[in-house]
Amino acid sequence: MIDRRLIKNFDWGLMGLTLVLAALGAAMIYSAVTAGAQTHIKTLYLRQLVWYGVGLMAMLVIFFFNYKLLERWAYGIYVACLVLLVLVLLVGVTGGGSKRWLVFGPLTLQPSEIVKIGVVIVLARYYSSYATTEGFRLRHLVRPMLLTLIPCGLIVVQPDLGTAMMVILIAGGMTFFAKIQRRAMIYIVSAGALVVPLVWFLLKGYQKQRILTFLNPDRDPLGAGYHIIQSKIAIGSGMLTGKGFLKGTQNALAFLPEQHTDFIFSVLAEEWGFMGSAGLLILFLIFIVWALNVANGCREPFGIMLAVGLASMIFWPTVVNIGMVMGLMPVVGVPLPLISYGGSSTVTTMICVGILINVNMRRFTRA
Repeated sequence: MIDRRLIKNFDWGLMGLTLVLAALGAAMIYSAVTAGAQTHIKTLYLRQLVWYGVGLMAMLVIFFFNYKLLERWAYGIYVACLVLLVLVLLVGVTGGGSKRWLVFGPLTLQPSEIVKIGVVIVLARYYSSYATTEGFRLRHLVRPMLLTLIPCGLIVVQPDLGTAMMVILIAGGMTFFAKIQRRAMIYIVSAGALVVPLVWFLLKGYQKQRILTFLNPDRDPLGAGYHIIQSKIAIGSGMLTGKGFLKGTQNALAFLPEQHTDFIFSVLAEEWGFMGSAGLLILFLIFIVWALNVANGCREPFGIMLAVGLASMIFWPTVVNIGMVMGLMPVVGVPLPLISYGGSSTVTTMICVGILINVNMRRFTRA
């Protein structure tokens, strides 16, 4: 029999907010793919609806078990994620110059998206188990660094620099929340400052080109700078209230690149203008604050760290994606949660929401 307290503490607000964002995403994907004349492109919209359905079913399954079991299974989940990443390198499907996907019959899975949840769970277990009032010393951070860098290395090899960067940012957010000593902070920042220039020499040619284009899009307006220039035109042309749903010219004439995935925000900004764009940002802000409030209301360390990590999973892709399409960050191929087309991203985000609701449902007990 279901405990009445679980039903009473079910987070209908977070559930409703998720459904609103999913409905908005479905509308924008419909607009983005309807702009094309190809029928097979339009079927992407129907496939995305299926992924929303799969994500909802995954959420329902998550509600029925205690999230505290994730603490016990943390390292098993983490190892399973690493196995999937290795399988991608061995038998994965290549698309767009990257080997990122595994095919299971009619389903295509991008393990690098699922890995983000695995890293959040294993770091939540570590930080909740070893937290002290003084904060973590540098030697205490060696294990979480390895737990983060191993999957990142496997993701970079694919190559998928954007997702690897997301994993690092999510782990970094959890680490700072867990509290580290000042000396350890100085060492980490200093090491980062020394490593960043060296990373330039490890980047592939197209990755260097993206950074140079970010610094000056007009250096190659018909080549590498074309995408970001067209994105800025679309966003600016929306002005205050937009051109109207399905009436965006940049979108309709297919000037926008990857308009149903990475640049979906540009489609929204052109059609709904500043008001619509600001509205979406407010929805994401409410979502992230709500997730952090779940952490604040939790009574045990693992649940707190888990909720903070899941909030980071929504925060960082949102900031990077919107910054990317506005020319504030280099183009790195990061989808906008629940809005961009993508099965693995959508299901992963909805699993993230399911775990947050689970934490909120069971926050009243330590058992």
